[in-house]
Amino acid sequence: MANRDTVKRAEQLVERAMKGNDASHDASHVWRVRDLALSLAREEGLSSNPESLEIVELAALLHDIVATLACRDPSEEKLVENFLEEECIDDSKKIKILSIIKGMGFKDELAGLGSHEFSPEFGVVQDADRLDAIGAIGIARCFTFGGNRNRLLHDPAIKPRSDLSKEQYMKKEEQTTVNHFHEKLLKLKDLMKTKAGQWRAEKRHKFMEEFLKEFYGEWDGKA
Repeated sequence: MANRDTVKRAEQLVERAMKGNDASHDASHVWRVRDLALSLAREEGLSSNPESLEIVELAALLHDIVATLACRDPSEEKLVENFLEEECIDDSKKIKILSIIKGMGFKDELAGLGSHEFSPEFGVVQDADRLDAIGAIGIARCFTFGGNRNRLLHDPAIKPRSDLSKEQYMKKEEQTTVNHFHEKLLKLKDLMKTKAGQWRAEKRHKFMEEFLKEFYGEWDGKA
């Protein structure tokens, strides 16, 4: 596990960075991803290596900071790197942590930029982040995100897009919140990197399928 003082300062950095975000990408999301990542790491046999758990915990805690702050101020892009240097994290660990953070995105995987060869630490952190995007929590986050951006809840005339490129995926102005399930969330189960992640994703995926079945039935006045 990571040094507890470093973890505490990382948590404080998260709280400062995520302050003001809507509940789809707030500090609570980060805490859930950290807890999930450590749980998956233990299930994947990484608990015998304290260095691995340190990398997992810090990468999970810091994974959303750059994306959050860079949107507000591009000069903040090196904030995480600077934090790791100030905490005197070994270069080898720092490289692994930054590599995990930079390689986690779904849109990068669409563009073929995802990690085809990945470390066990990368696998558990990415899986944890994706698990938090599906299931009951994922549904709540999806509608929170869509509502924050004044997106349509659903429009039967607007069909989900398929075989998206990275550029197409990023253009969401005319998309609905419900279509996001088809364009991303329902695909995540098959993108899990670890056995532990795959096992958990099955249950969450089925929950989303049942939710959508009920949603469409109610929308059409049939349920």
